[in-house]
Amino acid sequence: MVTEHGFLALTPQYTTTSELLSTSAYRRGMDVEVLPAHGGAGTATERRGGHYYGGPAFAARVVDALDVALLEPSDDWLATLPYEYTGRRIAMATLGEARSLSRPAFVKPPSDKSFPAAVYASGSCLPTGPELSLDVPVQISDVVTWAAEFRLYLLDGEVRTGSQYATFGRLETERLDGHRYEDAVLEFADDLLATSGGGLPSAVVLDIGLLATPEHGAADQWAVVEANMAWFSNCYAADPDRVLDVVLRSAGPRTQIAERDRPFCQNIEDAHLAG
Repeated sequence: MVTEHGFLALTPQYTTTSELLSTSAYRRGMDVEVLPAHGGAGTATERRGGHYYGGPAFAARVVDALDVALLEPSDDWLATLPYEYTGRRIAMATLGEARSLSRPAFVKPPSDKSFPAAVYASGSCLPTGPELSLDVPVQISDVVTWAAEFRLYLLDGEVRTGSQYATFGRLETERLDGHRYEDAVLEFADDLLATSGGGLPSAVVLDIGLLATPEHGAADQWAVVEANMAWFSNCYAADPDRVLDVVLRSAGPRTQIAERDRPFCQNIEDAHLAG
């Protein structure tokens, strides 16, 4: 178990993951501070060595005061992967361009939650509203069915822990350790990380799945679902202690960010990293 100094800052909204991470942090001697719903970071502003877990909208209000850097996978990482790792066509576009789609497609904003990620019958069915800019980036992919989906917590290019979180789109959690697909999941992840892991931050969540209708009748076709921020991900049945290791790296003090992670820090400038 990695021992970290400092404290873990949590948003005021309760989640089962925040409770599990709190318990794990206390167990290793860290302080845990629940941030106020209003008024920024509250008394945490006066502290150093902070780490963050919570949503991106709340993060935008407090991470500068906490002096925390957030690691995020790039919006286009999934679209750059070879077909053998995705099992479907994936492209980046703007929301305006996506509105011209004439076929069903899975459309989502890559990192924020500006509109629901879902299968849309056509581009005309995509959400509209004054808050949705036509220039906002979106990810468009073929519609597929996932027989099983797994969440993996990665640290320095290795799987630290994981969990099944769904079968055929229904929530169904189960630890990766001892799972019937454990070897297949880890084999696929290791192969992917060996070829494309350099495009991800050192601490990140990777979701992969088993396609229900593999191409050309293949017995088991594994593919990447998406990559996510570890500091804003449900841990499901994964080991909370190992999840915390990844979360702490993914949203920690700006002065501790490694050189390789600079491209994945969306909320810092080089001046913050000079130390």
